[in-house]
Amino acid sequence: MDETELIRAAQAGDERAFEELVRMHDQAVLRLAMNLLRSPEDANDVYQEAFLRVFRNLNSFRFDCSFHTWLYRIVTNLCMDALRRKKVRHEQKRPAAEDGAISDRIERVEEDRVHGDPQRALLSAELRERIGKALGELTPRERMVFELRHYQGMRLRAIGEVLGASEEAAKNCLFRATQKMRASLGDFV
Repeated sequence: MDETELIRAAQAGDERAFEELVRMHDQAVLRLAMNLLRSPEDANDVYQEAFLRVFRNLNSFRFDCSFHTWLYRIVTNLCMDALRRKKVRHEQKRPAAEDGAISDRIERVEEDRVHGDPQRALLSAELRERIGKALGELTPRERMVFELRHYQGMRLRAIGEVLGASEEAAKNCLFRATQKMRASLGDFV
């Protein structure tokens, strides 16, 4: 079954079709929530709530946009709500090394030499810390757009659809986020 057939079957009450839809998108949803929230607990909460909302509202899905876009809109809205709640409560951010939520793409690259390069390891750690700090300084919307574009590889039109905004608004938001990231990372860029 293709995705459209799965959606229609799930709308008709087929639980296996819904389970297959979840399997098709679960890793992407969790990855997006993890990148945006930087907390495994919060990401898992959003993951569960997102699929619960999809289950409850699947009958209202009308194929006006892609299922992927509709699902990402749900996830990003939940992430925005979570980020706002954290900001309102003035929760202290835990260091990235403690919460383990930042996915370190640099550390996953294998070293050419057996023992690695200590200078590279030091620069990687510093860059990781600076990127985390720079992302933390973005507004939730800027961070959302930056993450969707650069980590999820989405096009600006799709990002606009996910956020319920125009492609131009997404482009402007991405520009502001990129400028802030460049300013924060100055000597690394």
